[in-house]
Amino acid sequence: MQGGHLTNRLPGYCEDREGAMIEILKNGWLLLVLPGFIWGASFLFIAEALQAVGPNGVAFLRIFIGLLTLSLFRSSRTRVAREDWGLVVWLGLLWFAIPMSLFPFAEQRVTSALTGMLNGANPLFATLVAAYLSRSWPSRHVVTGLSIGIAGTVMMALPAMREGESSAIGVGMIIAALACYGMAINIARTLQRKYDAAPVIWRAQWVGALLTAPFGLRDVGESHWTMGAALSILALGSFGTAIANVLMAKAAKEFGAARASSSTFLIPVVALGLGVAVRNEQVAGLSVAGGAVCLLGAWWMKR
Repeated sequence: MQGGHLTNRLPGYCEDREGAMIEILKNGWLLLVLPGFIWGASFLFIAEALQAVGPNGVAFLRIFIGLLTLSLFRSSRTRVAREDWGLVVWLGLLWFAIPMSLFPFAEQRVTSALTGMLNGANPLFATLVAAYLSRSWPSRHVVTGLSIGIAGTVMMALPAMREGESSAIGVGMIIAALACYGMAINIARTLQRKYDAAPVIWRAQWVGALLTAPFGLRDVGESHWTMGAALSILALGSFGTAIANVLMAKAAKEFGAARASSSTFLIPVVALGLGVAVRNEQVAGLSVAGGAVCLLGAWWMKR
């Protein structure tokens, strides 16, 4: 009886907690910077989780744990019209299944720091896809920013490309994942004009979990867990795959999309700092300089 009483109260309780958390965050700078910190740390969590489970298992578990996390919030179950489910499926493929499978494989070949730094090119891919979809060439100001950002991306990738075929394949996987994100961002923008972020992300995670389950469950069955790896995959799923996405959407509502997206500029900085400090990773000076150039290009476009 007591357990049933708790279950009946849980959705409303979580909804109250969600509202209270957002109310606290939106009055300060935390709502703007937290997603960037969480996503920047995600590449460290991937590297730690790979010590215990294979890359397909990392992809499946982070999506499944994110799905379970969002299931606690009543807003996730808001109805989505049947005619929009096609876009939700594409979102599950391009936002979750493909890129979140590629990143663990990439981190078997390149450092978590470099993987996170290359994510500084995310706004460039989103802008290129948006320009293609709208069939309109960006303004001169945006083209300048894109040129700077692309130059920075090349600078970051060059040292890894010179290290051998395996590293080059890793960089190629990261670029492919970023291209998927560029398409997914534009799909998500369309859906989030009609719905809140949570119901769209939650349904896309269902798709991503189903698509990654066949190979992911096999890796999970062969895993050998440590406490550090288990905590890393929990943080990766709950925070990096669920809560950070919702916080970013809330920030866009409170402060505007352009200001909210500035949080992504923190991703390369956090990934670099954690990779060097926690995992003692070596990052070439040219890659660090390229990261700064890439961020300059992204900032120029957002100005």
